[in-house]
Amino acid sequence: MTTATQTRKATLHLLCGKIASGKSTLSAKLATSPGTVMISEDQWLAALYADEMRSVADYVRYSLKLREAMKPHLVSLLEAGVSIVLDFPANTLANREWMMSIIIESGAEHYLHYLNVPDEVCKSRLRARNAAGSHNFSATDEQFERITHFFVEPAAKEGFRIIEYH
Repeated sequence: MTTATQTRKATLHLLCGKIASGKSTLSAKLATSPGTVMISEDQWLAALYADEMRSVADYVRYSLKLREAMKPHLVSLLEAGVSIVLDFPANTLANREWMMSIIIESGAEHYLHYLNVPDEVCKSRLRARNAAGSHNFSATDEQFERITHFFVEPAAKEGFRIIEYH
């Protein structure tokens, strides 16, 4: 007798979008598919490093450590037939190169979900989220601008199957 995870190829769902574009909301929806788990960078960073993350530089340092630790685990899950919604931002070329290395190593199917949301909509959502205290981390408008400066829109030449949302 075979199980569902043995008869289907795993899929890696990736999320690209600026802060408060809806990545975590879409991740939760995608993770309701059978045989699929969500792995959230924000949850892991909050659990491991919340007291130590005080700046964008701290985020960069700790997210790199987390990616290095998580990659073998992610590859193993995908090879075992478990689909993953990777709620890590696919917002820079370096992050997407890391994600593509997981796809190549595991042989998984993949989709890059690109939430193409205007900055003002993201900032409005961010302010509401900060006021509600509903997220592991808050960011100011200044931090939004600083982080968004590094955002690189995904391109077909990178090799991802891109699904764009407006």
